Formats: sequence, structure tokens, C-alpha cells
Amino acid sequence: MRIRDYRITFPADELERLRRKLNDTRWPQAESVSDWSQGTPLGYLREFCAYWANTYDPAPLLQRLDNLPQFVASIDDAEVHFVHVRAANPDAPALLMTHGWPGSIVEFLKAIAPLSESDPAHAGGLAFHLVLPTLPGYGYSSAPPSAGWGVERIASTWARLMSELGYTRYFAQGGDWGAAVTTQIALQDPTHCVGMHTNMPIVVPRGDLLENLTANEESALAGRKFYQRWDSGYSKQQSTRPQTVGYGLVDSPAGLAGWIVEKFYQWTDCNGDLSNVLSRDELIDNLMMYWMPGAGASSGRLYWESFGRADMRPVTIPSGVSMFPKEIFRSSERWVRSRYTNLVHFSELDVGGHFAAFECPDVFVSELKTCFAKMR
Repeated sequence: MRIRDYRITFPADELERLRRKLNDTRWPQAESVSDWSQGTPLGYLREFCAYWANTYDPAPLLQRLDNLPQFVASIDDAEVHFVHVRAANPDAPALLMTHGWPGSIVEFLKAIAPLSESDPAHAGGLAFHLVLPTLPGYGYSSAPPSAGWGVERIASTWARLMSELGYTRYFAQGGDWGAAVTTQIALQDPTHCVGMHTNMPIVVPRGDLLENLTANEESALAGRKFYQRWDSGYSKQQSTRPQTVGYGLVDSPAGLAGWIVEKFYQWTDCNGDLSNVLSRDELIDNLMMYWMPGAGASSGRLYWESFGRADMRPVTIPSGVSMFPKEIFRSSERWVRSRYTNLVHFSELDVGGHFAAFECPDVFVSELKTCFAKMR
């Protein structure tokens, strides 16, 4: 494995091309409803893209990224971009964190400092050495040239990366695809991964777990039913024909924004207004991790590789789960325990959604420190 320093840049000609494309967008007719039920509304997206083209400044994002130690690891036929932030205490535990779709490492930016810095008033001053890799085909990790990069291979690659960085013991955390990768790491590398946390446990309640349902469990099942009927079209497309939809996502920034922003609207705890939880700049910062490297098609291939094909073996290492109220797939504690058999932390929060580190970083950080303090 070869590891080299890396720095993300946005070439001036590509930024100008982006602005031109946004301003030259050919818009469709407006939706025939007054809400988001047919997708991202025309009025919202036109205003959003006008802001992206004419007001948004990428310099603050680049500066925040530039302040972080960034690297690329050459592993087999992949070039994996990752952030590696060391805590002041050399004996601090290591924490591997994996994002999902339609997120990026941008999701974690507000959580990096509080996770890597010691706070004596919380969790015994626990801080972490942080390793934040970008999924293959996402952001500035290369798109694999051949098939076979599902969550199992990503998990084994992450374990190799942690070994190469010198971490013989580490914790792992993730949501969305990061939850699938993290769970797979727990299955593959229990000797070195000594504890995991997720905000989206991979659990399918069956049999006795569907009897004597609580009100919370009935609500969770209703949420899963809503997802399957009204909210999962993106996953069907990306799990069957990611290349087909990818042409539009790579060529049209407006198309990319419509495709991704709708998921932030649907999956955040925003109470019908995204600005309640994330600013336009923050949403665009995340979009830039898809637009600038042209990752609209390659990021969707993970669905083609792994969607609906989860390895459902029991997880036996110490595990923690934080359930946020607007998570896509919510689970009760008894459902979680049916698979994560060594559950040492389970918490149900009052606020937050699918992008917890992005939406409510203080709550997210507190949950992780509380959870992993129980596993030291």
C-alpha cells in the first residue's frame, strides 16, 4: 500500500463551467402539486441553483478541507482518499468513520474537532484519532475500474488501511452505506475492530419480532412501508441502472441538485424547511463532492453492487446504536439486540435525522463519546 499527501482543488475553468451550466439549465414544467410529493419543486430548485451559480463561494469549503490532513492510499486498483486527524494524546483510541449516499466527508466536518479533542467534562475526556475514508467512486476516491467493490470488499480495504496506519485496535462508526460497511468490518475484523456504533442498524425484524408491537415499532414499520412505496425510487434506479441515470447527474448540476437535495429534505429532521437544519452553503458543499470529481454515476454503483444483499450474520463485538427520529429505517432496542448481540449502548434521541453528524453534531458527538467510553 502506498500512501501520499493529497490536497483537493477546484480548477477555475471547472468552476466557470459549473456556473455556466447552472445558468443555462433547461428547466422542466412545474410540478402539479404544492409540496415535495412529486420531487424537488421547480421554484425551490431554480432559486437554489441561482444561488449556487451566482452567490455560493467554494473558498471556505476548500479552506476547511485544506486545514485537515488529507491523503490518498493506493490499494489494489483503488485510490482511496481519506482524512486522518490525530488526537493530542498519542494513546487515544482510533475511530474509523464511513459516510454514505448522498453524503460525503463533508457530513463529518463539524464533528471532527470535538471528536478529536478532549473534553474533561464529558466521557472522561475521551478523544479519538480519526480516520475518515471516502467510499470508492465517491468524492476524490477513484471509481473502481471493474466490478466487485461491494460493502464486503470496502470493509476489508478499510481494515487494511487501519492496519497500514498502525492501528491494531480501533472503533468503527457509520450511517447509511457507512452502516453497512461498519457492520461488515465488525464481522470481518473482530480481532482489531473492538467496538462499533451506527445510527442506522442493519436489522430486518421477522417472526417473533413482529409480535406484540409497541407504538414505536408500529411507527417504524409504517416508516419502512412509506420508504418502499414512495421514497425508494432512487435506490431502484441506482441498484439496476446506475450508468443510465449517471449521464444526467454528471452533466447537469441542476439535475444532480434535484436528485440529491430532495433526499436531504426527506431524510432530515427539518420540519418541512431544509434551512431549519442545513444552510444552502452546507448543502452545496456536499454537492461539490459529487459535481467537481464527476461522481454522479460512479457513486451509484455501490447500489448495483450491494443494495438488498446484506450479510445478515449476528454481530458479536461490542456495539452501540443511536436512533434519531427522522432516520429512514428506525429500529427498537429488541430488534437491534436480535442481531447486534453484544449491545452496550442504545439511545433514542428527540431530534435529528439520517445525516446526524451534519444536522446535530453536538448530539452526534455526545452519543459517540458516551457509547465508546463504555467499550474502553
